[in-house]
Order: sequence, then structure tokens, then C-alpha cells
Amino acid sequence: MGKNNQHSQAADFVIGRHAAQETLQTEGAKRINKLFLQAGLKAGALESLQKKAKAQKIPVQRVPKTKLDLMSDHGNHQGVVLAITPYAYVDLDTLFSRAAAKKQPPFFLMLDEIEDPHNLGSIMRTADAVGVHGIIIPKRRSVGLTSTVAKTSTGAIEHVPVVRVTNLVATAKELKQRGVWLFGTDMAGTDYRDWNAQGAITIVIGNEGKGISPLLKKEMDEIVTLPMIGHVQSLNASVATGLLLYQALTVKQKNGELP
Repeated sequence: MGKNNQHSQAADFVIGRHAAQETLQTEGAKRINKLFLQAGLKAGALESLQKKAKAQKIPVQRVPKTKLDLMSDHGNHQGVVLAITPYAYVDLDTLFSRAAAKKQPPFFLMLDEIEDPHNLGSIMRTADAVGVHGIIIPKRRSVGLTSTVAKTSTGAIEHVPVVRVTNLVATAKELKQRGVWLFGTDMAGTDYRDWNAQGAITIVIGNEGKGISPLLKKEMDEIVTLPMIGHVQSLNASVATGLLLYQALTVKQKNGELP
């Protein structure tokens, strides 16, 4: 089997104990087809997972480590792999409905061609921590909801809905028409510590190397920058996103928009 086939197959698996635990105890459990556990391992964590699965009538199978290695594309599976139906995407209205249900102004994240699954997983983890209502990604030239993203997110993938759209520029225009302010990132702009993140907002994060595409940048209401006084003039996408999300959380909590 070729490497690419292994990756496409791995996209239907949840890998690792923590990610499996989170999936089993959330709505994600409805998508589980089978729980695979490594034969010979008697760790308490595995027994707990097995009990949870059996209580939900999910089939459990003990298999050799070599089988789990193949399923996980030789990732760190910790003796646990869940076979699932693919992660479902939602539409934009779902994000607005989620914000409305919580009686909060929309708080979205738009990712312009993020390619590293570890970055997306880390971003989802932080987005869940600060109360983001959903993430918007493009269908092309962007990582989707894969098993690596799920594992890196440590369960956040079950709590943060993702919209996958054909055209980010068109979606940005629609967001603005619906009263959402768009904030992008670049080297020159408003210091993020002085940024007013009140109200309905979407934070736009650019590609790891190229940043936000020129056409999308034209749709921004304001550019926010992270000041850097060292030698390196760019931050990892997930780190930059984390800083901006927590600044937005600080402003929104002071304004009473978030708990």
C-alpha cells in the first residue's frame, strides 16, 4: 500500500487514548464503528475505554500492535484506535445559530490555507478553550479534519464545528453583510494589545508561509500585528492564533460577552 493510501485510510481513525476517550463520551460516539485495542496491554486506561465502548454497544477488538501501526500510519497510537465515519462539516448558519443559542456575539476563526495538520489541531484546541463558535477553512490547499488533526486537538474536534467553503473571499463578504467584523494579521497594523475585539468578529489567520492572500486581505476591516523585537520576524501559525484568541477573550470577558 502506498503512503498516500495509508493517509486517506488513516483519515477514518481516531488515534490515541485521550482522543478516543473524548470521542467516546461526546456526540462523536455516534460515528464510531469499532474500538481496536492492542493485544497484550492491560493498562487501566484501556479497560476504561473498553467498558465505555461496550456500554454503548460499540464492538471491541483486540489486535496486534502491527495492525494498529498500519491504521495510524505509524503514529503514537498508545494501543488505541477508533474506526469512525469521517468528521462532518457544518454550514455557516450553524455557526451563527451556535452563537445565538449561547446569547453571545459571533466569535469565529477563518484559516486561509493552513496546511499543517498539527497546526490545525492545536488551533482547534485553543479555539475550544476560549469559546470560539466555529472555524472556517477553504476546500482547496488546506488541511481538513484528519486523524492527525483529531489527535492533536485532544478532543477539541468534537466541540468546535468546522465550515469548509469553496471561496474564502465570498464568505468574508457574506460575514461582513451579516454584521461580522474581520480582523487579519500582518507585520504592520494595530498592536494586538490595543485591539478592540468587542462584538461580532472573525479572526483571519494566513498560511504558514505566505500569510493571508491579497484578495482576502482586502476584505479585512482592520489588520492586527504581534510586535516582535527579536531576530525572528514570524510566529508559528498556532502560536500566533493562540495569542490573538486570548487577547480577544480578555476583551470579551471585560465587556461581558463571554463568561
